[in-house]
Amino acid sequence: MRLLATLVSVLLSGAAYAQTPTPPTRALDGAGAPKFTRIPSGNPPATVEGNFVIGPEYAAPPELTVRGGVSAGTVTQFTMDSKQSKFYPGIARDVFGTPDPNNARALIVETHPKDYQRTITVYVPAQYKKGTTAPLIVTHDGPRLGEPDTVLPRILDNLIAQKRVPAMVAVMIQNGGGDAQGSERGLEYDTMSGKFAEFIEAEVLPAVEMHAGVTLSRAGKDRAVMGCSSGAAAAFTMAWNHPEWYQRVISYSGTFVNQQWPFNPATPGGAWEYHNGVIANSPVKPIRIWMHVGDRDLYNPNTMRDDMHDWVAANHRMAATLKAKGYHYQYVFALDSPHCDRRLREQTLPAALEFVWH
Repeated sequence: MRLLATLVSVLLSGAAYAQTPTPPTRALDGAGAPKFTRIPSGNPPATVEGNFVIGPEYAAPPELTVRGGVSAGTVTQFTMDSKQSKFYPGIARDVFGTPDPNNARALIVETHPKDYQRTITVYVPAQYKKGTTAPLIVTHDGPRLGEPDTVLPRILDNLIAQKRVPAMVAVMIQNGGGDAQGSERGLEYDTMSGKFAEFIEAEVLPAVEMHAGVTLSRAGKDRAVMGCSSGAAAAFTMAWNHPEWYQRVISYSGTFVNQQWPFNPATPGGAWEYHNGVIANSPVKPIRIWMHVGDRDLYNPNTMRDDMHDWVAANHRMAATLKAKGYHYQYVFALDSPHCDRRLREQTLPAALEFVWH
């Protein structure tokens, strides 16, 4: 019942919100919650680090408005075929996996090859001068062909015009299909290795430069990466494994839980291991992160019972681990807000972008 209520809330998150919201997955002052600073309305200042609570009311930001005198960037799309990929030729599953009787942390999943096409959506700011090197932001779960998302381009138009962020190219990458263990999306996003970042570097970004006529910076300080859910975990994984390429991360409802597949004994809890020792036991990396979770986020939405599928607890633990290691981070806990809440994303995205580029 909890899962059904959560899924209904997610579907309603971009429209009229449910009049009787589900109970919180975790209360504001629940076990493991950090000490939060309450923001009465709006967002935390983009210049301040720490843990903050916002909501329960959310509003579209002024940066979403098309303004006179603000030059609009261009948005183009092209597709990439899995048959040409040396990294991800494509997989899929027909049924969800079953728990491994010999390993509570793993699922047994049967997969088969499956071709796919992914759409790449590219925003180029009006201020870009051909032949110069541009900063960039990579975003996951990008839009489908013919249906480009206008939220990020509009916000960037305004932020760039106000000189709150650099004039950056945005590369919105559609996933390869499916979700979680045994899917192409799960293989790309939930794996703890640097393979997905290497795929983007070797195959996606060269295609972007060719199709959009831009030159992209190769320096980590000039690059950000953003995602929601498993896409957020993938964003952090890209920066963690390749900080020479990515040093700025935006994470919405990050899936820092045990969803890696295939099972890897080196990281038996998947992304749960980030806050279960990986970050704490590693040298500090040059990563700056803005992260969020909703009080009605996900909790154990599958057949695994491994105590590593609580999204709120996972993000609380991530914030605590990052703070203990001295990372530059801002953590936002959103009231009356479900998984990947569109209202929350729209309100906070300008401030999140400004924070990571501060």
